Amino acid sequence: MKILLTNDDGIFAPGIAAMYKRLVTFGDVLVAAPADVCSGAGHSISLREISCEYLDIAGKFAGYSVEGSPADCVKLAVNELFGSNGQFDLVISGMNQGANVGINIFYSGTVAGAIEAAFYNIPAIAVSAALDDPLDLEAAADYAVDVIRQLLDLPPGRVANLNIPQLSKGRPKGLLVVPQSTHGFEEQYQTRTDQYGRRIYQLTGGNHRDTEGGQWTDTMALQAGYLTLTCLRQELTDPKGNDLLKQKSLKLKT
Repeated sequence: MKILLTNDDGIFAPGIAAMYKRLVTFGDVLVAAPADVCSGAGHSISLREISCEYLDIAGKFAGYSVEGSPADCVKLAVNELFGSNGQFDLVISGMNQGANVGINIFYSGTVAGAIEAAFYNIPAIAVSAALDDPLDLEAAADYAVDVIRQLLDLPPGRVANLNIPQLSKGRPKGLLVVPQSTHGFEEQYQTRTDQYGRRIYQLTGGNHRDTEGGQWTDTMALQAGYLTLTCLRQELTDPKGNDLLKQKSLKLKT
C-alpha cells in the first residue's frame, strides 16, 4: 500500500511525525508537507512559483518540504514529486494540532489536503486532535491509527474527517459517525492600537453554538469525549437549492 502523508502544521510539526511512525506498518509512506505552518489556509493553491526540497526530519522520516499550501503538496505529490509512485492508495492529512469540526472544516488546510486527494479519486482521511493541556499527540495518533486501520478499504474519492477528543479528560467514550455542525462559534476580536495609531484586530475562538435541536453533530460529540468521524464531499452543490431555482422558471430578459 502506498500512502501519501501531508498536513497543514508544517513538515516539522510533531503531529506528522507521530502519524508517520505508525502508518509505516501499513506500507510505503511518502511525505509532502508545507515548509511552514498553513493553519487556516483552507483550500488555497499557489499560482506563483513554489520551491521544494527533500529533507531528513531529525532522523524520524524524510520527505518533501513544499513552500506552499496542503493542497499544493497533494497536487505536486500526485503529479510531479514521486513519479510512478504518485499513484497512491490512500492520503492521510494530519495529525493537526487542534480540532477541525463544524465550520472550521471550511477553513482547514488539513481537510483541504484530504479533499484535494479526492479530486484525483484517491481515498483520504483528515486527522485532527483537539487542543489540550497537555496535548498528547502520541496517544492521539494511536487512537487515530486504530480507526484508520478499519478504513483502509475506503472507496476511491471518499473523504473521512477524523477528530480525537481531549485525552486529558480520560479515555474516549467511543467513536461516533456524525454530521458536520454548521452553526459556527461564538467569535470575538481582541483589539489594540499599534505604534502608528492603527487599530489591530485578532480573531479569537469562542465556544461552539449548540443550536442543533438535540441532534448529535461533530462539535457536540467531540466536546462530549467521543472520537468523531464524518464523511465529506468534494463538491458543494445544493440539490434542494437547485430545485428551488428551477421552480422559478428563470429566463434571460434580453
